[in-house]
Amino acid sequence: MDKQQVLIIEDDREICQLLADFLQAHGYAVHCQYDGRDLLKRLETLQPAVVLLDLMLPYQSGDSLLAEIRRVSTVLVLIISAKETTQNKIDLLRLGADDYITKPFDLEEVLTRIESNLRRVHLQSAQRTLLQFEDLVLDMDNHTAYLKQVPLSLTAKEFAILALLMAHPNKIFSKTNLFQSVWHAEYTCEDNTLNVHISNLRNKLKAICPEQAYIDTVWGIGYRLHKVED
Repeated sequence: MDKQQVLIIEDDREICQLLADFLQAHGYAVHCQYDGRDLLKRLETLQPAVVLLDLMLPYQSGDSLLAEIRRVSTVLVLIISAKETTQNKIDLLRLGADDYITKPFDLEEVLTRIESNLRRVHLQSAQRTLLQFEDLVLDMDNHTAYLKQVPLSLTAKEFAILALLMAHPNKIFSKTNLFQSVWHAEYTCEDNTLNVHISNLRNKLKAICPEQAYIDTVWGIGYRLHKVED
């Protein structure tokens, strides 16, 4: 069985090596990077299961790198930082971090956080053959969609957009991220293709269930699955 890849982005070489040695001893293949230069190319090459990201980095801050990662990837990102204010943690989690570990950290805690997040992703992946939100159901194996048990006639792109939103119900997708994930091409702000597909998808959903929202527009950012208020 291939080892899972972990990419550590940490400018303190001693801390980076300490983490690398410990995680390698527990069966991971670990790669160290000391700044954020060419990070997206490195992600594409390594395809890591987990990124451990420090915030205080040369050339480009960790939170800026996190935003870049989230525009193109859903890889697990665990922040490791000495910044421990609650607001800072909240901001980073909203930006797309999956977890937050405060320095100084315990190595066993880092390992446990990695394992628990990977376990969660594995469970979500195992359950992904059938996605459901309210009365909306996608059968990923048969590529069919139903709303209130009524079949939905969706194009391949509409189905892919809806599947992506439903597979990550708490994530806000930028237009760039959505377009690249579904069309596998570069997005330009002049391209209205995504907006047209979202509009058509909403119209098809409203035709069956006009009173229910399924896709939220997050102004200035992108789209997400409708957030149900508690």
